[in-house]
Amino acid sequence: MLVQAAEEQLAEAHVRLDIALIDSLLHPNYIIIQPGGRVETKAEVLASYRSGTRHWDTAHSDEMTVNLYRETAIVIGRWTATGRNGNFHFNYSARFLSVWVRENGRWLNLTSQSTEIE
Repeated sequence: MLVQAAEEQLAEAHVRLDIALIDSLLHPNYIIIQPGGRVETKAEVLASYRSGTRHWDTAHSDEMTVNLYRETAIVIGRWTATGRNGNFHFNYSARFLSVWVRENGRWLNLTSQSTEIE
């Protein structure tokens, strides 16, 4: 699977809230830096999805540039999403940077960070 396809698959998994697929695309050491600066581990992210407090009506990644460095890929793109997080409804657009690593022939998202587009 190509990195861009994996990134798109990850976005689609959010809409379906396919936690098993999200889990399979995230590296065991996955870390996300949220727009407000909070750092979350893979376990924390997956727990928040399982809690039922997050829901996406739409989620889409586009405008991606992928740079490969052997078994590492740097993806810069745009993420747009609508939905709710707890009682907070969001309509979100951000630039993101994701780092993917290829392990055992599969691309896994190691880390990501996003900055809201205003």
